[in-house]
Amino acid sequence: MTDYDVLRVFCGPNGGYGNELGVVRDGSVLPERADRQALAAKLGFSETVFVDDPERGVIDIYTPTLRLPFAGHPCVGTAWLLDVPELVTPAGVAGARLDGEFSWIEARAEWAPPRTLRQYATAAEVDALDVPPPGEWLYAWAWEDEAAGRVRARAFPGRDDGIDEDEATGAAALLLTDRLGRALNITQGQGSQILTAPQPHGWVEIGGRVFLER
Repeated sequence: MTDYDVLRVFCGPNGGYGNELGVVRDGSVLPERADRQALAAKLGFSETVFVDDPERGVIDIYTPTLRLPFAGHPCVGTAWLLDVPELVTPAGVAGARLDGEFSWIEARAEWAPPRTLRQYATAAEVDALDVPPPGEWLYAWAWEDEAAGRVRARAFPGRDDGIDEDEATGAAALLLTDRLGRALNITQGQGSQILTAPQPHGWVEIGGRVFLER
């Protein structure tokens, strides 16, 4: 069996929740895309990362069914694990930094896959949503406290791969931050926390807590 680490990314203030991430630190053991895709499907995480150059931060990201040029929680988690100043993804080079308990990356909205961002009137409406049928990738959100930038969100990938809801999704948070043009403090899923902040020239920072599961 290929060795891999399991992280939880975008954990809550008490260290709970977060979205699990598989990271194969030595990507050379599975150089072929088909083999990487097969392992990602077998592991069943929302994303699995293969590290092709740990010093330069070159990574390759897969869901159970497809390869992604960029994804938020895999980049935040892998940046924390490798402790590198940047990550090289097929979409572009993402800056990375550690700041106390938070791991941050800097990315661009155009790197993120398409998402439907649907606003609801209240956080209670978001909490009450049922998982929609496969189809669109839905990011459901509502203000908890608009003045403070606090958001309640849930994410439904709309794929038929066994992942009905993502506990924490950085790419969708990136798109929402770009649309609203302001810093956000997002509570997603059961209790994950994602922090974001727009930066000059179209960049957005995404940050969260990361813990090593095994």
